[in-house]
Amino acid sequence: MASRLFSRYARLLFRSSTQTPAAATAARLPPSLVGRAEVQRAQGWPWVTNRLMHEGPTIAKEKPYPGMPVRTQLNELMEKASVPEDILLAWTKFGGNANQAASAFVNWTRLVQKTKENFTQLHPGLLSDARVQNMMNTFSCQVSLVWNGSLVSVLRSFWCMGLPPTDAVLSSVRTEVLWRIRRLACKQLGYIVDWGAGRKEQQDEELVNMALKQLELRWTEISDAKTVSTLISKGKYMSPSLMDRLEDKALELAEGFSAEDIRKICLSLAAQSRRSVPQLRALSYHLLQKPSSEFTTPLIMDMAFIYGKLNFHHTQVFQRMASELLPRVPSISPADVTRCAKSLGFLKWLHIPLFDAFAEHYTTNHNKYSTAQLCNLLMTFARLGFLPRKQEEFFNEVHPMLKKCLSSLEPFLQTDVVWSLCVLQQANPHYLIPLTQQNHVIKLSESSLAQVESYKLKLLHIAATLHLEHPGCSNTPSSPSIVPVSTRSVPPSPMQSSLRNTLQSLVGGRTEALRTGVDTVYGWTMDGEIVVDCDNKPVDMSMLKAAHLPNGGGDQALPVGARRLAFLSWEFPNFSSKSKDLLGRFVMMKRHLQLAGFITVEVPYYEWLELKSEWQKLAYLKDKMGKAVAEDMAK
Repeated sequence: MASRLFSRYARLLFRSSTQTPAAATAARLPPSLVGRAEVQRAQGWPWVTNRLMHEGPTIAKEKPYPGMPVRTQLNELMEKASVPEDILLAWTKFGGNANQAASAFVNWTRLVQKTKENFTQLHPGLLSDARVQNMMNTFSCQVSLVWNGSLVSVLRSFWCMGLPPTDAVLSSVRTEVLWRIRRLACKQLGYIVDWGAGRKEQQDEELVNMALKQLELRWTEISDAKTVSTLISKGKYMSPSLMDRLEDKALELAEGFSAEDIRKICLSLAAQSRRSVPQLRALSYHLLQKPSSEFTTPLIMDMAFIYGKLNFHHTQVFQRMASELLPRVPSISPADVTRCAKSLGFLKWLHIPLFDAFAEHYTTNHNKYSTAQLCNLLMTFARLGFLPRKQEEFFNEVHPMLKKCLSSLEPFLQTDVVWSLCVLQQANPHYLIPLTQQNHVIKLSESSLAQVESYKLKLLHIAATLHLEHPGCSNTPSSPSIVPVSTRSVPPSPMQSSLRNTLQSLVGGRTEALRTGVDTVYGWTMDGEIVVDCDNKPVDMSMLKAAHLPNGGGDQALPVGARRLAFLSWEFPNFSSKSKDLLGRFVMMKRHLQLAGFITVEVPYYEWLELKSEWQKLAYLKDKMGKAVAEDMAK
């Protein structure tokens, strides 16, 4: 500050001392020379000021700031080296300073990793080679002269080598990095976090924590997409505040991410269950812009898993992945087929050509599929309610494998597989009967309460399939209720409440003519049940027999011409994504109730929510009832 003030003072002093003589001279000069004199004086000011500022008995010439080092023959030979021995020969012949020794050592380590894959396979005497020791001693003795980038790379090489924490050279380099931690660039700090995260030595943990602290303080300095993607991929080691800031930085730099960077970031978000919707939308948009060459099969598999894990839907990305994967299905492995199918099943996203290709892949390569892979494939098909176009060929290969392995599966997986076969209408009695036995029911009770309730419900569905779809089979129980029907009171959704209120209006408030929230012995719950006569008028059903109820209802038979109606509300989660097709579970529900003697009146959410007034809803239900009865009479 003092030097700047003195410089300004000198400039003003010079101006005041030259102003009067210059003006007098200008007055005596011809007009054509006045401008030239002023220009000459103006150009002379900086020189005079400079002289005034630097006058003294000794004026030393400043040394220029050292720029890039002069390229040597050692650098050229290192660039041409293809094996580790080339580096050692070049170092022996030319040698160099500490920085060159560090560069040579890093290049030697890289070539060793390239040829030997990892240091655990090295000959014990390789690290004790005199030439390697000479390089290490050279930069260890003058470690303060090694450039930051080379120093960080040397530290990474030591970590890859697996040197003991007490090694003197490693300690020297680690201490020097710790001293320079505030002067390292964000990219170099990112390398330290990337390479050092997860190491168990206390000194390494301290170094990584210091790097993370610096990144949290200087996160605005991060300017390259690679560093952001690297840091986010190590998100489990970072504080929540740093992760939030890195996500903000990723949104800023998303356009510069490669497809591999997007994959790494999304995998990290999925591993931490961070469902950052703005982040996922931005990354999905930029992923769509990538060429087909970057949509590799591993990337498609990982992205399908990520979207399934985070339950994030992006139809355009799904369609792009399906179109890229479809031609490759014959060449991918069974593990990739089941992994992709399972991820898309979690998303409830059905692409029929792709799933047909998955089924055909199994038909062609069924000998390569493990039991677990087949089970996952069947459960995914059942979830989506998907039946292959060539289902006969597909199931001809499925059943022989299931006959061999089904009985050896653990009870919960066995129940899942048989329940899936029930959904797909492929459950033969010899699959169903063993699961209705009491010993199997006891095995399923050895788990958490929520899981036990879920699997008891599946057992009811399995028993209902045996009772309703295979009534002539021997050993078929007279009642499907093999476990007590759950009486848990689940609060109805707003749509269910609205439908039940409208049904009350439909029967004129007569409680004996309507049941709501009906839990059946088949494991299904109906939103409403009424009995209508031949004129579609609700009748009293309190005394009528009801085989679908746990208590059996009354003792009177159903009147001639009367029909039972089951009202089913289909809400958004009951459908496949971006579709009006029901999921497999609800297709089976409708089929079971129809086999039990009900006429189903379906009320989908996309129609019900369009109705605003009560009279519209009442008219809608009457119209639905009339159409359902007419369809039943036409069969």
